[in-house]
Amino acid sequence: MAALGWLTPRRRSATARSVLAGEASAEAARRTALDDAREAPDADHEDPGGSGKHEPDFPVLGDDRAAAFFDLDNTVMQGAALFHFGRGLYKRKFFETRDLARFAWQQAWFRLAGVEDPEHMQEARDSALSIVKGHRVAELQSIGEEIYDEYMAERIWPGTRALAQAHLDAGQRVWLVTAAPVEIAQVIARRLGLTGALGTVAESVDGVYTGKLVGEPLHGPAKAEAVRALTAAEGLDLSRCAAYSDSHNDIPMLSLVGHPYAINPDAKLRRHARELDWRLRDYRTGRKAAKVGIPAAAGVGAVAGGTAAAIALHRRRR
Repeated sequence: MAALGWLTPRRRSATARSVLAGEASAEAARRTALDDAREAPDADHEDPGGSGKHEPDFPVLGDDRAAAFFDLDNTVMQGAALFHFGRGLYKRKFFETRDLARFAWQQAWFRLAGVEDPEHMQEARDSALSIVKGHRVAELQSIGEEIYDEYMAERIWPGTRALAQAHLDAGQRVWLVTAAPVEIAQVIARRLGLTGALGTVAESVDGVYTGKLVGEPLHGPAKAEAVRALTAAEGLDLSRCAAYSDSHNDIPMLSLVGHPYAINPDAKLRRHARELDWRLRDYRTGRKAAKVGIPAAAGVGAVAGGTAAAIALHRRRR
């Protein structure tokens, strides 16, 4: 994919693959947002509960150059979208038990070792992508709708949903930003009545997945690149935008905007947010896994999370 010309200048912390992943995700989000809005079923707009409160002067009513960007896992939804998606694929016999064990080991190794070895990560991504290689985009999109109903709908954080709704009520656009497959992210965004989603993009030819990613998973710096690309293309002002996340991995994205929020933050993000006087919200009933050295997803979540980590479901513009 050729580089998109509307990217703004950036610090060179992102790799070329991060930039490519971000550009591809922003392009996919812009291309599908209007269609999603026209075809979406009515979102459920009852009072979502939670705190439901926001700063009295924010979001600013009628500011059409502002938007909000929400991380998905443990920010909007309890747990990992990839974990639930992996469960759905396993239930539908996309892979066998021996594959499940291999993916679980790979994912657990990443989380327990605490390092990202490029060779090992490439092996894991190749294994995961091999599951959907040869499957049609439309098939996985349809399955994504079913998986949302089965595993995800009851796991939306009411407090975070109220924050997103506040931006919508102010006339602003709201986007999910996640390493999950872009089609899965789009399903969740559509069901919640949001504008759209930025997610990991996979290559397809004639509607069939090739088993390759466009760039890399939308993670860390790649998320920041996607937000940067989308805001530039949409004529938004980053200093007037907001971003929400639970993870220190999203500090690059949070640092881009004028209104960063730490939602259900991990220890590193909580510390960083306090140092910079960022707003914090915690909708958990308890500080689950806050003092645990191993991330919560290293257990059961590692099984399906490793399986689906690189399964991004979008046709690449050719």
